[in-house]
Formats: sequence, C-alpha cells, structure tokens
Amino acid sequence: MTIKVTDADFDKEVLKSDIPVLVDFWAEWCGPCKAIGPMLEELSSDLDGKVKIAKLNIDENQNTTIKFGVRSIPTMILFKGGEAVDIKVGAGTPKADMAKWLQSHA
Repeated sequence: MTIKVTDADFDKEVLKSDIPVLVDFWAEWCGPCKAIGPMLEELSSDLDGKVKIAKLNIDENQNTTIKFGVRSIPTMILFKGGEAVDIKVGAGTPKADMAKWLQSHA
C-alpha cells in the first residue's frame, strides 16, 4: 500500500527510512499521475518490506516540491539513505521495467 507524505513528515517517512523510498510527486488534476497510481499500488504490494512507495501532492506540499526541483509531473524520485539516488519523469515506464529499476536499488 502506498503512503501519503507531506512537507511536515517527509524527513521522517522518506529521508530517515531504513529502506529505499520511491516518492511519486503528483497532483489531482494530472491525468498521467492518476494513470500510474494502480501500478504503484501493485508495486508497493509486490515489494513490501524492500521498497516503500509514497505519494506527495505537489499542490499541498510546495516546500518539498521546490526543494527537489520538481518541475513536471509525474516525477518519481528514489531516495536511499536520506539521499535522492535516481529519478524518473513521466508515466511511460511499464510495470516490469519499474519493478526492475526499484529492485536494483533495494
């Protein structure tokens, strides 16, 4: 299950996590963001305990969005050990490729 993160709990949930965290920067009005939602939910179940998947609404959490230079959505940033280690922009990545990408960092 994906979790919702905010500016207020980003450090605790993402940067201080003991496992890698994929943060999906998204918005309600973004069609491609909604399109990848089910895939991220499935990956969250498939990789439970290995990778945490979090969603951050850019309209409600502008400080974190600006801090990580997110300019277009969906943007997915993978954090490991408190650092941004990789990034994917757009909704075109198939589930199998996304799973391989995440497992390569787990």
